[in-house]
Amino acid sequence: MDKLRQADITMKTVMILGGSKGVGKEILKSCLKKGYNVAFCGRNQEEGEQIIQSTQAEDQLYFHKLDLNSIEEIENFYKQTLKRFHKIDALILYAGITPVASILDAEEDVFDSVFNINLKAPFFLLKHVLKSMVEQQSGSILFFGSAHMDYGEIDRAPYALTKSSLYTLSNHIAHHYAKYGVRSNYLVMGWTNTEGELELRTKEGVSEEKLKEKASGIIPMGRMLNTSDPIPAIMYFISDESAMTTGSLMRITGGEFI
Repeated sequence: MDKLRQADITMKTVMILGGSKGVGKEILKSCLKKGYNVAFCGRNQEEGEQIIQSTQAEDQLYFHKLDLNSIEEIENFYKQTLKRFHKIDALILYAGITPVASILDAEEDVFDSVFNINLKAPFFLLKHVLKSMVEQQSGSILFFGSAHMDYGEIDRAPYALTKSSLYTLSNHIAHHYAKYGVRSNYLVMGWTNTEGELELRTKEGVSEEKLKEKASGIIPMGRMLNTSDPIPAIMYFISDESAMTTGSLMRITGGEFI
């Protein structure tokens, strides 16, 4: 019985909305070390296949090429994950975009894009995953939030709205689905040197060195987060150690509050 129970614990299936870059990729690697199965997604098939080959974990990984604007393909990601691993124990909602746009200069296409990717995509993936978690009477959902959730920088208006909406969604799930053994939590990740952040700053003419120098003067703890900093907290939320933790907000920001 103990061996069977141990096998059940170590062979969790973690589904990541994202997972091919940044913190999402670090989550994937940490889950593999724990012996978990991981379903992840991204726009680049070759990139996904390279991750599978480099980790030499073909049996534990499933990659799904996914355009987050396609609700049909989001459902297919869910169906194929269940087909491959038969269950979903944890859902990590990591993927998102951070367009530069204030209320005064936001164009409709920018607004629609950030809402489609940051809010609509996770909502409709949740629609399916939550059903299976209710059926199995267990599950952990982790939203990736932002310090922008309260009101945000002036040039991140649409982004701030999506992040505050995700916090409401997390609390909604925590309140209404705890009776089914499903827990939902919200992790506020601070300023992090992800590929997306570095690419955005490069377009603005800011080098990685200058970005880190700027961040060191703003973040109370003296530096930007790296992609490994949030991992211990994320692994806690995935694990059974957080079985009674739901409706929480954890800030991993180096003390930064916008």
